[in-house]
Order: sequence, then C-alpha cells, then structure tokens
Amino acid sequence: MKTRTDFLLAIMNVLAWVTFFGLAVKTGAILISYGVSIKNPIASENLYMGWNLSKVRQYDFWHYTSMVTMNVLILIIDAVIAYLITRALSKIKMSNPFTMPVANLLEKVSYLILLVWVVAMLYNSYLAWLSKQITGFQENKFSGEFILMAGVVFVFSQIFKKGVEIQSENELTV
Repeated sequence: MKTRTDFLLAIMNVLAWVTFFGLAVKTGAILISYGVSIKNPIASENLYMGWNLSKVRQYDFWHYTSMVTMNVLILIIDAVIAYLITRALSKIKMSNPFTMPVANLLEKVSYLILLVWVVAMLYNSYLAWLSKQITGFQENKFSGEFILMAGVVFVFSQIFKKGVEIQSENELTV
C-alpha cells in the first residue's frame, strides 16, 4: 500500500510540473503574440490558438490590452498554484504526512484559487459589458467553480493543520 501511494504522489507531482510548464508556455505565447499585435493589428485575429480579439482591438486598444492582461493574470496565478502544488507534493512523506509546511502551502493554494475566482468574475463582468459595446463580439467566459475548489483546498489545509496538532500531541505523550 505504501509503495502505491508513493507512486501516485510521484505521478501527481509530474502532472503538476507538466501543468506548470504548460501554463508558463501558454502565458509566454500570449505575451509574445500580444507584443507582435501592438505593431501589427492583424495579429490580434489569432492571438493564441484561434483567440480572436480583432474586434476589441479595432474598438479600443486599451480594452484589448485589458482583456489580454486579465487573461495573462489568471494564467500566471494558475501557474503559481501549479508550482505550489509541486512543492506540497514533494514535501509530503507518507511516514509523516502531516507537516506545517504542507498545510501552509495548501492554505496558500486555496487563497490563490479564490483570487483566480475574483479575477475571473471581474473578467466575466468586463466581458459582458464589452460585448454590449461591440456588436457581434462574443467571447468565452470563465466558469465559477473556482470558489468551490478554493473551499475544498482550504478545508484540506485545515485538516492538515489539525493533523499536525494531533501528531505533535501524540509525540509528547509517548
């Protein structure tokens, strides 16, 4: 059982690293294509993998910049979350799973997920307003499941903190 759990943690760690690097590459690609689109407005038609913001770019450059900035901000926070998860997974040892550094990392992850939710809701509100201003402009909104995910991770961090307390009490009573 122990080897299977360690194996699953190792696989999850690798997947978290792949997610981190994927998000970093996606963020870099959007920033580079945005930089190109500053001089060449035609590039805004295919900003990243078919992401077409040419109508927003034609409407107003600052609205275009705001949309790109909010998306990049969400991607950066997601990348930081993936990085913190890799750190947490590398610190979990099955012989002593409840440690304060892991609990603190999980708590940070929950706060960052909540921050992603706030930025995503601001982006969705901005997008709704912008789509009323620009005829024929439709863009995909972010979903709102971040708040549930933040809550679940926060509960796990509190469970880890309680586990640390119980573990330290057991060590003192020996």
